[in-house]
Amino acid sequence: MLPLLFAVTEAAHEAGVAEKFGLEWKFVVLQVISFLILFGVLYKFGIKPTIATMEERNKKIESGLKNAEETQVRLAAAAQESAALIKQAQQDAQKVVDEARKTAKEFADRQNAEATARAADTLAKAQQAIELEHKKMLNEARGEIARLVVKTTEQVLAKKLTDTDRAAYNDAATKELTTI
Repeated sequence: MLPLLFAVTEAAHEAGVAEKFGLEWKFVVLQVISFLILFGVLYKFGIKPTIATMEERNKKIESGLKNAEETQVRLAAAAQESAALIKQAQQDAQKVVDEARKTAKEFADRQNAEATARAADTLAKAQQAIELEHKKMLNEARGEIARLVVKTTEQVLAKKLTDTDRAAYNDAATKELTTI
């Protein structure tokens, strides 16, 4: 390339073109050499790494496209498989729901029958408890009434009776109360 450059500059010098425009061939040659050095440095440190990076990116893009196509095929297969699984799961779920409804109905019927039996038993026990409470209240009322009668009688009799009469009435009242 350098000989070609020298040939061009000599031809331009012989033709007198350089003299017409005021160019000196030494400066032109130095400019061309500076340009070639700059081009070499830029090529080595700028263009070459850029080209390598672009080729690497192109390879990655191609690899990504291949992976995307493979993934798309696998995705379609997975979609079909998942649709089949969903359909099967829906059928299984419907069976489970039907069985659960049947079991729930049987359980509710059983619970209803048990609740009715418990309610009847509780009602009978409540009636018995009410009767016992009624008897207890009557006995307590009789005892309280007897106590009040004895106390009132004692107060009335304490004023008009003698000690022997009082003792006889007390004994009689005690016997009467114990028999009740």
